[in-house]
Amino acid sequence: MPEIRFQIQWPDGQQESCYSPSLVVKDYFQVGESYTITEFLNRSRESLQIASDRVKAKYGFPCSLALGQLQKIEDAAQQYLKQPDSKVTVLQFK
Repeated sequence: MPEIRFQIQWPDGQQESCYSPSLVVKDYFQVGESYTITEFLNRSRESLQIASDRVKAKYGFPCSLALGQLQKIEDAAQQYLKQPDSKVTVLQFK
């Protein structure tokens, strides 16, 4: 199963490398695009859940790395939810 990393920039300028066990994230994010924090969370939830489900379908168990990445995104996003118009930018896929 092809895995991918995607580099993001949080509203405060901090950058983070995120992991997905599936290329499905490319269907949800575009390099150079900025998403409101709410939209970014929704897209992350959906894409990383699909990625985990694909691992489950192939190997019989969900992907703990994808679910862990989603939890990291959820935790980091909490500080920006007070400003729902703040944006997360997708910088690149690796």
